[in-house]
Amino acid sequence: MVEIIATAESVEQAKSLIAAGVDILYIGEKRFGLRLPASFSYEEIKEITDFAHKEQKQVRIAVNAIMHNEHLQDVVPYLQFLLEIGVDAVVVGDPGVVHLMKKNDIAIPFVYDAQTLVTNSTQINFWAKRGATAAVLARELTKPELEEIAEKSNVPVEILVYGATCIHQSKRPLVKNYFGFVGAEEDTGKDRGLFISEPKNKDTHYSIYEDEHGTHIFATNDVNLMTVLGELKEMGIAQWKLDGIFVKGETFVKIAELFVKAKEAVTENRWTDALRDELQEQLVQLHPQERGLDKGFYVKNPTDIQ
Repeated sequence: MVEIIATAESVEQAKSLIAAGVDILYIGEKRFGLRLPASFSYEEIKEITDFAHKEQKQVRIAVNAIMHNEHLQDVVPYLQFLLEIGVDAVVVGDPGVVHLMKKNDIAIPFVYDAQTLVTNSTQINFWAKRGATAAVLARELTKPELEEIAEKSNVPVEILVYGATCIHQSKRPLVKNYFGFVGAEEDTGKDRGLFISEPKNKDTHYSIYEDEHGTHIFATNDVNLMTVLGELKEMGIAQWKLDGIFVKGETFVKIAELFVKAKEAVTENRWTDALRDELQEQLVQLHPQERGLDKGFYVKNPTDIQ
């Protein structure tokens, strides 16, 4: 069964995404979750979870931050809260968090997400044996690699079908340090819209921002796999992630609606070239014009990747 997973930036947007047909909401709190469109309070997480369950939908909570000692000291009460309100899963990359869940009898299903490290089925199956119910694939995987992983994995795998791809994270405040060096004071947060370019290629446009987890740099183009959704279904990759970190409000909800229509067509054997092209055209019109779109690593040759 194909499932659409989507981030949310507010309680209102979360409810709109569910109304649009999204199956799983992906939210969290900024201290424990990486690169979220918004940080939700405990009260908001409970409200969204209650609403989603009323509509027969699911909620996954991001607990995939790069954990330092101070995080691990505080994560158990957070996980216990998530257990109490009945979230459907947490998305975890740090083995220390998995250990603490087992040690403290926090029986929440977990999705394994180690960012760029999830590149083979052996690793996925290792974590499946230790309780993982699904795994989030690395963004930098080609079609042949995806086919092999999907065939050999013992749990469902999630792929980014729309949204921005982080290509670098540093705990250091690199942009703040730069502005300090040149004697300027600037906002370095996500909403500032900062980007960097390669000196020899002015067309590059790497979005960059800072938060409590450090500096995050994103690929020039956002991922869009709308035109290959049928191929993903045939591979057995049926958890499709939409990331709205750089797409705001109602626009992201409308984009989610397009992917829901595509999902329904693919699963009901109504996926045609004409429908594919129509949805692709609508998506391009909705996508922020200042941000590029491509298929990312999906179309690359594995031997060409350096």
